[in-house]
Amino acid sequence: MASILALLSSILWGSADYLAGNLTKRYKAIAVTGVSQSFGLAVGVILVLISGSYIAPNLSWDGYLLPAIGAGIAGFLGLVSFYSGLSTGRMGVVSPISTLSAVIPLTYAFLSGERPTQIQVAGMAVAIFGAFCASGPEIVNGLPKKPLLYGLGAAIGFGIALTLMAQGSKTSSLLTMTSMRVTSVSFCMLLALRFRTFGGFKILDLRILVIIGVTDFFANLLLGVATTKGLVSIAMVFGSLFPIVTALLAFKFLHERLHRVQYAGILLAVAGVSLISIG
Repeated sequence: MASILALLSSILWGSADYLAGNLTKRYKAIAVTGVSQSFGLAVGVILVLISGSYIAPNLSWDGYLLPAIGAGIAGFLGLVSFYSGLSTGRMGVVSPISTLSAVIPLTYAFLSGERPTQIQVAGMAVAIFGAFCASGPEIVNGLPKKPLLYGLGAAIGFGIALTLMAQGSKTSSLLTMTSMRVTSVSFCMLLALRFRTFGGFKILDLRILVIIGVTDFFANLLLGVATTKGLVSIAMVFGSLFPIVTALLAFKFLHERLHRVQYAGILLAVAGVSLISIG
């Protein structure tokens, strides 16, 4: 169950990143992040009200609030870095580096005492390397400084956010993800008031922003739930396969040519997932 939820999370994340990457070619990344996160927050609030699963927050790291605030800040900065990097047109630099975000929660899980089998550890390494290759790393044309920095910022932000999401999900995945959105949207509102703009989006763009926000929220929620149903380390690896989805969508709808390294990466990722499953 945990593996299925994490894989579904990757599909949703990859889809949201594909849409957001296209939108940031016309609008500022911070505006796309802020408005889409607002729609995600609305979904979270509705789910909390419908489910009646509200739990009063506390200031303990064993609760959901503090990890959610930390994850909200880190995730927001990671998304802005990621979308900014995609807007430079160098997805082959930004996306592969961002996949390395899984190393941070993996390391934390191992330090916390998780002990996957040797086959599963081998599968994790193969799957992460496969996701890296599937992103189409531009290793021939060198590493331009700006996209490289954006990719590193995204990897660090996502890695910290994923680690804190897993911590908060021990209490409540839904409240963790909703509180994350409260944090990120609050940042965006302050910036919008400071610069007196909400991004200048057109009415037709709002539909895409709604899809991005809702999809991203459920991707987070599914991964959070997955971390409570099995090993956190395995869930994080399965959840880090989203670049494959982004690359395939770009191939399908934007007619971007897949390179040999990307085909190899997809096969490696599938092999890694298979090793984890049989381990």
